[in-house]
Amino acid sequence: MMVDQFETVIGLEVHVELATESKLFCACPNQFGAPPNTQVCPVCLGLPGTLPVVNRRAVEMLVLAGRATGCAIAEFSKFDRKNYFYPDMPKNYQISQYDLPLASGGHIDLEGKRVGITRIHLEEDTGKSTHMGASGRLGGSDFTLVDYNRAGVPLLEIVSEPDMRSPDEAHDYMVALRDILRWIGVSDCKMEQGSLRCDANVSIRPPGSEKLETRTEIKNMNSFKSVRAAIASEVERQTAIRREGGRIIQETRGWDEARGVTISMRSKEEAQDYRYFPDPDLLPLTIPRERIAEVDRSLPELPAARARRYQQSFGLSGGEAGLLVQSLALSEFFEQTLARGADPKAACNWLNNEVARLAGEAGHGVEESKLTPTALAEVIAQVSGGTVSNRGGRTMVEHLFKQGGDPAALVRELGLAQVSDRDGLLVEVRAVIDEQPTAVSEYRSGKEKALNSLVGQVMKRTRGKANPELVKQLLLEALG
Repeated sequence: MMVDQFETVIGLEVHVELATESKLFCACPNQFGAPPNTQVCPVCLGLPGTLPVVNRRAVEMLVLAGRATGCAIAEFSKFDRKNYFYPDMPKNYQISQYDLPLASGGHIDLEGKRVGITRIHLEEDTGKSTHMGASGRLGGSDFTLVDYNRAGVPLLEIVSEPDMRSPDEAHDYMVALRDILRWIGVSDCKMEQGSLRCDANVSIRPPGSEKLETRTEIKNMNSFKSVRAAIASEVERQTAIRREGGRIIQETRGWDEARGVTISMRSKEEAQDYRYFPDPDLLPLTIPRERIAEVDRSLPELPAARARRYQQSFGLSGGEAGLLVQSLALSEFFEQTLARGADPKAACNWLNNEVARLAGEAGHGVEESKLTPTALAEVIAQVSGGTVSNRGGRTMVEHLFKQGGDPAALVRELGLAQVSDRDGLLVEVRAVIDEQPTAVSEYRSGKEKALNSLVGQVMKRTRGKANPELVKQLLLEALG
């Protein structure tokens, strides 16, 4: 039977590099950007006779991530060897976890949707291959360089249930997961540096069916935008095949960003192909219940809960609150600004707009700038009290962000004090009315926008220092 419409089924496998100081099974530094093959040792290079020793901090970070996503933590777990050959894996096997993962049964809540988490397990990362040549891909490359600095870096693999039904839901799941992991400090989750990576398993089926159809796995997605675009492209490809009566082949496909399509890479492996068996060099992991209880007590208020509180307590919209909880540092800055007397709505607007723009230009968050919550609260008070205009406030925030300083002193130094002298401004208002007869006529004939033009002319004459609300009031009085 031919079917025209299909339901999309998506599950994600997310790999997250942990922000530990050293690698998972050796003392080599875990740092991004070092010269190739300078952060290696006999253990992570897989030389004969070496023995791995598990990084306690990596295990603790997994437990923290597991509890933050509602997972149950196993009291008993073990490491397994996943056997396959690839040049960037020096041992010819990867130390991972198979049938006894440390965390399982969690979830991520989206807007009106809960996505289940099947498991979170710990494994070592592989090295990085760079294919030299015009294509930048293995096929057609002149030669390949391998950097083993990343080999052995602790990695979380977070496997979702196939609960997502659209590219947008997959995108939102990734964002929510990233926000939680950054919030609890286990990873910086920078996709551009490879510390957050995602593989998507995609299939389609007739509406109403509960059967999981043949899936394809998509790799090489290096941004949140790519995740959404790659899944959409693959759904379109599979739908076209099914509508023409064809059959979907289980395979691994790569995302070609330039062409906007997925391309076939290889047939998809099954678990039996990896010949998993317990790693004989590593003892099983045992996590006492008391330790899990300690982790539960240490968990901060998580992003989604804090965003809901901001909406309920301060009247912020979902979008406004969501921007404030993108990082714990930004959220704490917001709360510290409120503690110094700032209006919640005003503080939210300044942080989500002007401060966000400055942070984007600088390439770092507000917590790394010279701006302080005390200074921002004072700027907000000066703007709301009419001491400086919005434009003057923006000038102050930019100066404080980059150089710091005292807001009150800046008003004097930069000449930002707003003119609120009625008599002085009335002279400027009357001058503008005399100079702009066309705008005056348009306003009196019912064109409200003409009033804004007149306000702008007064602001121009006063070099932006006039109080715009007072200017508007004086104009209305003068124009009758």
